[in-house]
Formats: sequence, structure tokens, C-alpha cells
Amino acid sequence: MFTPSNAQLNNNPAAALDELKRLGIDTVHVYMHWADIAPSASSAKRPSFDAANPAAYPASGWAIYDTIIRDTQARGMKVLLDLVSPPPNWASGPGAPHPASQPFWRPSPQQFALFTRAVGKRYSGHFTPPGSSSPLPRVNFWSIWNEPNLGIELAPQTVPHSYVEISGSLYRGLVDAAWGALQASGHGRDTILIGEIAPAGATFGYAPGLFAAMAPLRFLRALYCVDGSYHPLTGKAAKARGCPTTAAGTKAFAAQHPGLFQASGFADHPYSQGLAPNQPTPNEPDYAELADLPRLEHALDTLQSVYGSHTRFPIYSTEYGYQTTPPDTEAGTVSPAQAAVFLNWSEYITWLNPRLRSYDQYLMTDSSAGNFATGLRFPNGSEKPSYAAFRMPLYLPKTTGAKGQALEVWGCVRPAPAVQASGHRRQQARIQFAPASGGAFTTLRAVPLAGPRCYFDVQQRFPASGRVRLAWAYPHGPTVFSRIVDITLR
Repeated sequence: MFTPSNAQLNNNPAAALDELKRLGIDTVHVYMHWADIAPSASSAKRPSFDAANPAAYPASGWAIYDTIIRDTQARGMKVLLDLVSPPPNWASGPGAPHPASQPFWRPSPQQFALFTRAVGKRYSGHFTPPGSSSPLPRVNFWSIWNEPNLGIELAPQTVPHSYVEISGSLYRGLVDAAWGALQASGHGRDTILIGEIAPAGATFGYAPGLFAAMAPLRFLRALYCVDGSYHPLTGKAAKARGCPTTAAGTKAFAAQHPGLFQASGFADHPYSQGLAPNQPTPNEPDYAELADLPRLEHALDTLQSVYGSHTRFPIYSTEYGYQTTPPDTEAGTVSPAQAAVFLNWSEYITWLNPRLRSYDQYLMTDSSAGNFATGLRFPNGSEKPSYAAFRMPLYLPKTTGAKGQALEVWGCVRPAPAVQASGHRRQQARIQFAPASGGAFTTLRAVPLAGPRCYFDVQQRFPASGRVRLAWAYPHGPTVFSRIVDITLR
């Protein structure tokens, strides 16, 4: 899965999607911003229109999304369509502390339901836009909102100057709204994700307040109306969080909020924030970074069990990457070379976890501002080391051993499944070796690649200490290489 920025997709959809196809991407994660589609989005007054009818919206708002969805599917890739903030001002609640925060402030579930129904109808496979001769393609992979535990996506997070979580109740309403709308517009059997949570949050004092980030497991407890010990909230604590206050209400909770229990999966953005992918942030038990996923899985399973549900959500990684310096100067960055190593290690960890259904790369090209620089390219378009690492991951869990001892070589040729599907049947990853004493790379082994997944995992003996890489050739095109891994045999 790949999540490009909307700007990169919007500026030149064909070029962006061609590159993703050449990289072997199977699914493109597309953020559909509600305010991009809605009429009079900056107005506080709702215009008079049928918000459940896709033909009632300005055609200009839909145009780029229609193009992206058509062009993605035409290239044999799937679309994960994520319905996200900001809402139009007229769909936001009162009481925002300043105008800039208005679009994210208490968005209306009722209006979100109408918008989602319009989107569902438009991408049902049966809707032909005015002036077109054929219907738009069907979308069958959805996600609801983005990082609802982050105050710049959904506010307020807590009641001011208190520990009372508000965002869980707000998101619960949005999930209810979108879930019902997708069912009603013919998408009841589609893959529908909830969550899309940010991996970290403030944990000091009254944080996160209105607009900071809430630690994700704390957010989930409020979303599912339980306390820190995973017991159902009662009384004033429940009422303050929009939760049932009686035993009867708790018993009816799962039936009243089916999306929280019947969704197809749970989406996480498990950024490791500059740490090695197996290293959790110390002393933060409510985080959901990659190293914390067993804890997230346990929390999700426990929340289901509280209400008698046996659902065990698969987890989808729908945003991931490492910020690099250069060009980023924020905290939590690594060098471009280290990012390449960590990305391959992260994907190996993902591959090992049977609950994880996807691995995602966030951003193709860093912004010129240099912030959140998780892209595979620098702002000037030149490739980072992570570009080759993403196209052809290589990871050796152990890089030292005794002479004659086999080492595990795990890897992936990401473009291979699509190339194979196009009729080029015999795809192979070549494991190549160059001795530490010097000399060219030679192929030690050709690993057959078959089926819809790009991965392989083999035991390989090497003749001496040296360097290891993977090689693969595009049909009628160039040979490309993975990053290089140094090994030591004693």
C-alpha cells in the first residue's frame, strides 16, 4: 500500500500513478477531504441542496477524485478511499475558540452521513456523471476519518482543563454515521476500516486539551466507553464521555454502534518516530507504534470482549515512514541511509505478524518546506536510499555467523507480482554477493517468485564476509538493486 500526498496526486495523477505502478504498488490510499467536495465549504450557513445526492455537489469538487479513482483502477491497482476532515464550516459545531479551528470542531454526524451516502452512490459502479457516457468505477475499500485522536483532525480532544475525553464520543458518532451510509449505498459487503489512529499523544497534565494528540489506547478506551481497567464506564464518568450510564445501556452498546464491532479491520499509523522499529517509546503504555502492536492487539481484543464480541480485528498499517535529516529538522528523524535500513526492518516485522494485513509507505516526495520528510525522494526529486529499499526490500535478521553457517535472507521484489500477472511468468530475485576483500557482485542464488505476494524467506550460505544485495530486471528494462547489507563470517 502507498499513501501519496494529495498534492502529488492532484498535480499530475497519471505520472504519480505510473510511478506507483512501476514500483509494484497494489493499493493506493487516497484521502478524500470532505471540504473539497462540499458546496460553500467556507460558509457558516449550509446551502440548500440534497447532500445525499452526488449530482447535487459541484462537479469541480469531484473531478480530481474521479480521475484518480479511474486511473488507479485502470492500472490494475485498488483504491483505499478514506473519508477525512476538514468538513465544511456549515457542518461544524458551535463553540470553536477561533475561526481556524472551526472546520475540525464537533463535525456533524448527520451531515457526514449524507456526504458519505453521496460518495457511496457515486462510487457504486452504477453512477454515470452528467456528460459522461459510462459509470464511474466501484470503490470497495473504505476508511473512516483520519487520526481522530489528533486535535487538528478532530476537536476538542478533551474538556478544557480536565481529563474528560471528548474525541472518542465525536468519532463514535462519525463511525456510526459513515457505517450506516455505506450500508445504505450498497457497500455493506465492502472492506471498511475504522481507526486510522496516530501512534502517540501527550500524556502530561491535562493534555491533550483541545488540539493536541491523545495517546491512542486512551482514545480507544473512551471510544468504547471503558475505564483504565477496561471496565464499562458508569454514572457521571460515562455521561461526560457520551457513554451509556446504565447496565441496560451497556448491554445495548454493541448493537447501537455496529461499526465499532463489525468493521473489516482497524487502521493504525504505527510510525516509530525515529526509533528502531522494534523499540517502543519508553514509559508510554498507551502508544501504538510498530513495536507496540501486540499491546494494541490486546487492547482491541479486550474492548471487544467487554461487550461479548468475539471480533478480532485484523490491523492495517495505512501510514508509515521515517522522517529524514536532510531535509527535516524536526525531532525524531534519522539519516537517509538509516531510514532505508529501518524501513526494510519494519516491513520484515510487519510480514512476521499475522494480524497485520498491510504495509504502507507515506509520501513519495518530501515537501519543499522539509517538514515530515518521510518521502522516498528529496524535495528536488532525487531518490533517497529508501527508494531502492522500498522497491526491493532486503533484511537479514542476523548479519554475523560462523563460516559455513546459513543466514536468513528475507526480501521482496515489489514489482514482481504485477509483472507476473501481465504475462511474464518466470520472475526471480537474484541474491548477489561481493567479498569484503574486493571484487564484483556475483549471483549465488536465483529465488523463484510466484503468486500474488512479493516476499521470500530463505536460508543462504555465503563463502566469506562481504556484501549482499538483491538484483531483479524489469522485462525489457533495467536491472535494479536493493540496498547493500554487510555480513561478517568468523
